[in-house]
Amino acid sequence: MIRLAVIFSLMICVTFSMSAQDNHVGHDHSGHDHSTNDRSDGDHSGHNHGNEAHSEGDRDHGGCGHHGDFDVAETAMHHISDANVYSIGPLQIPLPIMLKSDDGWELGMSSKFNPDLLGHGDGHIGHNRYVLHGGIVKRIADASFPMGEFDVEGFMHSEEKIGGKKKDVTYVCTGDAMHKLEQKSTFDGGLFGGGMSSYKDFSLTKNVTSMLVVCLFLFWIFRRAAKAYKKQDGEAPKGLQGMLETFVIFIRDEVAIPFLGHNWEKYFTFLLSVFFFILGLNLFGQIPFFGGSNVTGNLAVTMVLALLTFLITNFSGNAHYWKHLLVAPGVPFIVKLIIIPVELMGLFIKPLTLMLRLFANITAGHIVMIVFIGFIFIFGKSGESLVGAGGAAVGSTLLTMFMMAIELIVALVQAFVFTILTASYIGAATEEAH
Repeated sequence: MIRLAVIFSLMICVTFSMSAQDNHVGHDHSGHDHSTNDRSDGDHSGHNHGNEAHSEGDRDHGGCGHHGDFDVAETAMHHISDANVYSIGPLQIPLPIMLKSDDGWELGMSSKFNPDLLGHGDGHIGHNRYVLHGGIVKRIADASFPMGEFDVEGFMHSEEKIGGKKKDVTYVCTGDAMHKLEQKSTFDGGLFGGGMSSYKDFSLTKNVTSMLVVCLFLFWIFRRAAKAYKKQDGEAPKGLQGMLETFVIFIRDEVAIPFLGHNWEKYFTFLLSVFFFILGLNLFGQIPFFGGSNVTGNLAVTMVLALLTFLITNFSGNAHYWKHLLVAPGVPFIVKLIIIPVELMGLFIKPLTLMLRLFANITAGHIVMIVFIGFIFIFGKSGESLVGAGGAAVGSTLLTMFMMAIELIVALVQAFVFTILTASYIGAATEEAH
């Protein structure tokens, strides 16, 4: 396992290093017009940001279409975020898009935006106010923008104060004007810097594709194991069958039976499904050159998993469980006024912690590794200092190797922790009165 971790680490170092170098230092902007005159003479009417804000953005980011200096945070968030293209190494594979707005449906493949398939996936063509930026479909905020196809000359980022909060704003350059893009919808609804888009995205994204791949792979290996049991009836398991049986027996003997007692068989299938689903996604996200997906580091995915646990736990709850939750027998009335609200809050806090724990641990590992790779470009001054880049490359490789080994352990531990906590919650809800 350590050997695999080392190999994977070296591969991921090379992948991210080459990708980041190509995208941020020597990025090919062919087909884009980056002239200063277009930006300075652009029509900014309809925007409440003023010329000063745009000038500041030009100074900070080098103008439309240029990435400027290497930004570790921006690069990290780009690589762990969901997208409408699937990454295999530096290659960006288009995925189907399904977008619904007041103007109707926008269907097709993300290739219709003519993306830079060897970069971040910025599209050169826009359709019906939609553009492709960083592999993600976004929409022009100006409702008066004409429908149909249009050329995209580049993108510009700036930090602006909106509603008393500083937010990162992206502009698309087309023709002689810059147009503000909508923020992608986030869980906070724009409260903490996110946004709410005017359209609904039902597209097959990178994370969805990864989930389908993992589910198909899990179905295949379990199908093979089932056939092996039929062929080798009464024989000791071996190979893939033996490896899977080790995990199954471990979850049965160390998780299901201790926490669920005589009810363990009723919930065993769900526990196994959760464990292998999370483990498969965690390990799949560690494979370099093949997607780099961060599925379990996506709040939408962890929220659904936690919601399933919440529903199964509370729908399985017996009278004893609900009596102690809502009545708290044997407790003085004054104390009940404190305990019962706390217990009801705990009812919702438990799935919330499940969601956040898995999300935070997986995302943190990805960000740390990308930050280590970012040291190469920071100390190398984005290609200006070969000595600094070389020294940082050695240190970053060693640190990334260490983190990759840790991440393989975390992948297993987080799957186990989610499963055992789920079993404990269900066990507490189904426990009989003594």
